Amino acid sequence: MVEAGVDISGPRTTALRGGAGDCDVVTVPARQGLEAVDILRLRDGIGPVIHDGDCGTLGFLVPPGTADGWDVPGSACTRSNGRGLRLAAAALGEPPVRAAGWLVTPEAAPAAATDPAVLRAALGEAARTIAAVDRCR
Repeated sequence: MVEAGVDISGPRTTALRGGAGDCDVVTVPARQGLEAVDILRLRDGIGPVIHDGDCGTLGFLVPPGTADGWDVPGSACTRSNGRGLRLAAAALGEPPVRAAGWLVTPEAAPAAATDPAVLRAALGEAARTIAAVDRCR
């Protein structure tokens, strides 16, 4: 089965040849990202997630082209087309970004990439949850 340019039919998620393994990365602060990861895991809608070396941010791998329409405040979406962010690195066990590690590995993710609309909703829900918790302090 091919999803977001990635072959997910085997036991490991591996990128297809010919550039189809490109991905964009939505980066968010770790606190909001961790809340969103929990929300997405409950709904089986999560793709691979990376964290930076300091664990200050999380990066959700999303289909290429997501950056063109990404406008969620407090987050950024990095376009990868031709820039070397490739899911092929997942086959080697390495995140597609230097100085990063996997929070959700490609093997553990139910999806090859997180659907941008689903991620947008989860990030909004996460922001509301954090705001409610902060008000209670």
